[in-house]
Amino acid sequence: MSESRDPVEWYRRMRRLRRFEMRAAELVGEGEIAGPVHEYIGEEAVAVGVCAALRADDVITSTHRGHGHILAKGGAPDRMYAELLGRDSGYNRGRGGSMHIADFALGIFGANGIVGAGAPMACGAAYTFKLRGEDRVAVPFFGDGAMNQGVLLESFNLAVVVDLPVVFACENNGYAISSPIDEMLGGELVERAAGFGLPVRSVDGMDVRAVHAATSAAVERARAGGGPTFLEFRTARYSVHNIATGARMRDSRSEEMLAQARGRDPLERLAGELSGNGGWGAGGREAVDDEIERELEGAIGFARNSPRPRPETALDYMYADTYPDFPAPGWEQ
Repeated sequence: MSESRDPVEWYRRMRRLRRFEMRAAELVGEGEIAGPVHEYIGEEAVAVGVCAALRADDVITSTHRGHGHILAKGGAPDRMYAELLGRDSGYNRGRGGSMHIADFALGIFGANGIVGAGAPMACGAAYTFKLRGEDRVAVPFFGDGAMNQGVLLESFNLAVVVDLPVVFACENNGYAISSPIDEMLGGELVERAAGFGLPVRSVDGMDVRAVHAATSAAVERARAGGGPTFLEFRTARYSVHNIATGARMRDSRSEEMLAQARGRDPLERLAGELSGNGGWGAGGREAVDDEIERELEGAIGFARNSPRPRPETALDYMYADTYPDFPAPGWEQ
């Protein structure tokens, strides 16, 4: 999905993310989606604001909570639902499920169930851009819990030492599963990143305008050869860490805390602004909401009507059939 500075389009994209996740949660409850799903509800302004500052040829890497990132970068809801439902028409032919959606053609180098693991992949892509003299940028998304992962900290160091065009996008929703960040992290997030020599900025992640402005500045800097940036987006997820059919996870957060987060809802903030200045255009907010509902219901219908992978193809796409010069001389199979 290409760059955008249109607030109505930002709302449309955030609404798509919100309703995609709400319908996915319903499909989990009905037993149509197997395995865990990590809802992105509440964090939509981050994915949309960041990706609206990127070009189609820029690259992102994602996380276990990745549906929002994939959609914001241009992922098709029908193929995403097909993947979640284990259908052959899904992005990974029904083999990756919720946490591993990828589409290289869209610059989506994969969601990842390993915390922090997308950062070195993004650095690798950025290094390629640098070697080729291309003004492209890589953005790894990760959560506050990843700040205790060595591979992420190594990526900070690499990006600074090699001067890579990377924008590190930290979604700080305050919790690593159910552990509050202030009980799990020594010091502040931005201080830790700054210790590696990264320029840092802390941003209201519930405000899509603020997210977009901060990301645009960091992306412009990276394109011009100015190197990497670390952005902390202070946000909130409304759901428990993850849901699964038949599973129950207790939410350790208070109702007061959740109510405060919902009071800063990114969709309602932007919608209120658009209503106040007459910015909706023909049909208003209702027309946009109806458009998204039709789109997602059609996407779910596509997924439900798609075939499941045939059992005899279970190992397809999992292993390379051949490698050049492999096995090496003297290798005993």
